[in-house]
Amino acid sequence: MASVITAERIADLLAQAPGWALVALTVPQERLRADARLEIAEHIYSALYRPSDVEAEEKAVA
Repeated sequence: MASVITAERIADLLAQAPGWALVALTVPQERLRADARLEIAEHIYSALYRPSDVEAEEKAVA
């Protein structure tokens, strides 16, 4: 079952994002900030839109 997208869910995913990316959002170098934004976006996107291992197994069995 797909996750429901809520502000709370996104906040939880932000808290679970890689620490380096969260810190890098604040550095003066634009390239590092851009890399951090992409890493965090990929983390959130994958959690919301890619099936978990359990969901993938359930679909394969069905």
